[in-house]
Amino acid sequence: MVSMKDVAKAAGVSQPAVSYAYSGSSKVSASQREHILSVAASLGYPGPNLRGRSLRSGRVGAIGLVVMDQLSYAFDDPWAMSLLKGIAKVNELANVALTLFPLKSKKLEGDQEGDSNLAVRGLVDGLIISTLPDDHPITQFIVKRNIPAVIIDSPRLEGVHFVGIDDRQAATDQMEHILGLGHTKIAVLVERLIPDGKRGRVSQKRFRQSTERIARERLTAYVETAERHGIAYDELVIIEAGGFTDALGREAASTLLRESGVTAVVASSDVMALACLSKAEEEGVAVPGQLSVIGFDDVPDAAPRGLTTIRQSIIGKGECAARILLDELEASEPLQPIVKIFETSLVVRTTTRRL
Repeated sequence: MVSMKDVAKAAGVSQPAVSYAYSGSSKVSASQREHILSVAASLGYPGPNLRGRSLRSGRVGAIGLVVMDQLSYAFDDPWAMSLLKGIAKVNELANVALTLFPLKSKKLEGDQEGDSNLAVRGLVDGLIISTLPDDHPITQFIVKRNIPAVIIDSPRLEGVHFVGIDDRQAATDQMEHILGLGHTKIAVLVERLIPDGKRGRVSQKRFRQSTERIARERLTAYVETAERHGIAYDELVIIEAGGFTDALGREAASTLLRESGVTAVVASSDVMALACLSKAEEEGVAVPGQLSVIGFDDVPDAAPRGLTTIRQSIIGKGECAARILLDELEASEPLQPIVKIFETSLVVRTTTRRL
């Protein structure tokens, strides 16, 4: 049977364009619509199976943004704020409600579907999901119920749209920068490997059990890159903050600063890196004189603090995810899964220097 995908390929257009042609959307011109419909007719395509789930049909008129932990996180964390700015850049969302869904880390005992059921059932047309643990119950809830969704960064689910970066390569660039400056006594500051509240030194067993894809990918790159330079796992000082806040970052930084001989800190986020800078200043540790610090993300506060970091387009990821979700909602048949990987770059400022 001829599908929308077949028509798109034969007409030389995207699947959303075929859907727009049938729905009468202004996103395709009259001549393009005529061309698409002509190709469809020649192939014997009967037209889309209307699912009645698009925003234009007015079913709900809302999309959801799923974030972990307390709702305040979305407003306090610079990464989350940049993501929201990116989503807000999509003009088509001007008259669409955006609902924030903060989710608990673990499924509650006796709750058959955890947060998932209450969070999304009938409240939104689709979801943008940001950095959930691999095993969070909402992931299977989405897959089983075919809820239109786009995932940013984690987890990676088969058949679900994904927007992210090459975390391993970016983290490798971080560690290579530090190693290239001659540092060998290196501390790694990672936000969270498992959402269980644990903090402190990270054993190899805990590292292997990690359910947080982003932290796991970056830490894997740190460890493997160090090993290529002759630095074993046990020679690295790997500290887990237990969460994403500045306060937890400062506490973790205090722990690693007590480690004798550490000359550089590789942080898995700018929040952790900036917390480390603040703690180092409090304790009279000169940066970069006594300690080099490198972060990840290039959030707005990174440049004023002179933080060397990995730049990624967080706003761009939010905007891209929102556009993919809108295209999915406007399509009359499910789109083929879209994977968009954004580029990253090393930004060298004043918090790192040669040993």
